[in-house]
Amino acid sequence: MLAVIRVFLMTLALFIICTVSIFYCLLRPFHRDNVYHTSVFLGKITKIFGVDVELRIPASLKDIGPVVWMANHQNSYDLFTHANAVQPGTVSVGKKSLKWIPIFGQMYWLTGNILIDRKNTSKAMNTIELTADKIKKNKLSVWMFPEGTRSRGRGLLPLKTGAFRTALQAGVPIVPICASNQVGTIDLNRWDNGKIIIEFLDPIHLDDASRENLRSRVNEVHNLMSNKIEQLSIEAAAYHNK
Repeated sequence: MLAVIRVFLMTLALFIICTVSIFYCLLRPFHRDNVYHTSVFLGKITKIFGVDVELRIPASLKDIGPVVWMANHQNSYDLFTHANAVQPGTVSVGKKSLKWIPIFGQMYWLTGNILIDRKNTSKAMNTIELTADKIKKNKLSVWMFPEGTRSRGRGLLPLKTGAFRTALQAGVPIVPICASNQVGTIDLNRWDNGKIIIEFLDPIHLDDASRENLRSRVNEVHNLMSNKIEQLSIEAAAYHNK
């Protein structure tokens, strides 16, 4: 019964937030902070399904300017948990098909997120150039899920190179964002679903050597993120078991 009530409340809250955001964005479509302001409210939905989100941001990110944020992508709850971590001046990169989801898709487009066609390789390469140009011209940061799909409890999947190429082309650092495991830990019929920890790692500056040995650099970042995610998951699980 609790799960039914929560699903209803989440759906209602999402509908209201998206609708209000659409009207707000019509006043200033594609503004650089539309995503941030909408995310502030989306992040509060975690309270409905009994989850506290702890955000950890190192001092090294203070006043850093445009970056490519790189977060692990677990399941559909990311929409709400990761929303708590979205910073001002950030847009995300998502599938073009998202635009056709009623209400949510229109909100996603009007807030200024970048839509890509993953099925078209040539267009995907053009998207890297387009995204890098937006970072440079509009002083934007871009949120990306470098795994390319939801991991669904399989651990951190191999990282694709698109986020790294975008950062190199834009001349900005990458910042890994690691969220503790939430697959199988959230039960909508359980009142208290514990805590999800989201930690920003220190910025990583890519240079010409990174460009020449890109796959090696990608693997290094994968190992760094994977180890941190495991550490955070153990910590979050211990908190829940208290």
